[in-house]
Amino acid sequence: MKTRNEYKMPKGLVRLNKFIADAGVCSRRKADELISEGKVKINGTLVTELGTKVQTERDKVFVNGKQVVNLDKLVYIAFNKPKDCITTASDERGRTTVMDYVNVRERIFPIGRLDRNTTGILLLTNDGELAHKLMHPRHEIKKAYKATLDKVLTKDDARKLEQGIRLSDGKTSPAEVYTIGAAKGKIIGIIIHEGRNRQVHRMFESFGYEVEKLDRVAYADITYEGLSKGEWRHLTKPEVKKLMEMAGITATK
Repeated sequence: MKTRNEYKMPKGLVRLNKFIADAGVCSRRKADELISEGKVKINGTLVTELGTKVQTERDKVFVNGKQVVNLDKLVYIAFNKPKDCITTASDERGRTTVMDYVNVRERIFPIGRLDRNTTGILLLTNDGELAHKLMHPRHEIKKAYKATLDKVLTKDDARKLEQGIRLSDGKTSPAEVYTIGAAKGKIIGIIIHEGRNRQVHRMFESFGYEVEKLDRVAYADITYEGLSKGEWRHLTKPEVKKLMEMAGITATK
């Protein structure tokens, strides 16, 4: 297992849009829009020219009046999320969050979300560019789930899920659907390529099924193998490289 120190933020001059993206504010493209719209300042001076570079060890960057802080280490973490855990860095209602389990010095954030009662693999990082690209629909990152239903999934409904179904926010992409074990069709493996809100729940609910348990077993080929609920680990260097390849990022970090 590789340590955090192997992943370093670039030092010296970097493009402003990359600096903003790496801080987790938004994607590089969105950062360019913010720059063009006059919402970015460097050391108090308004900057609107795309391609502007910043000195990472000296300059202070502000987006919409708030300072952007770039950390000096890039961290990539796999976490086996337990039930009743909120997928946010903090919660105003005092509920348990992922950060109550993942104890690192760096300011990290989850890549995507899992519902409070959904368990399983969750990735966390402070690499904003990678996070935004992995969450973008065009990269079609696979998410594999094990769903326990209240009744047997019919072959007809499974076939419809595999073809894509219409939800309130549009038609889903084709899913991969499997029957798991000897539970007579109540435990289903499903792989999707999107990340809509409560998507797996809504897909099954549209056919009248209740999802009694939902566990995400893999995200972009990374699983929680070897991790008990509530445990986490740093990703290995090959795992980080593979994620970057999936996201279309040249692995120079």
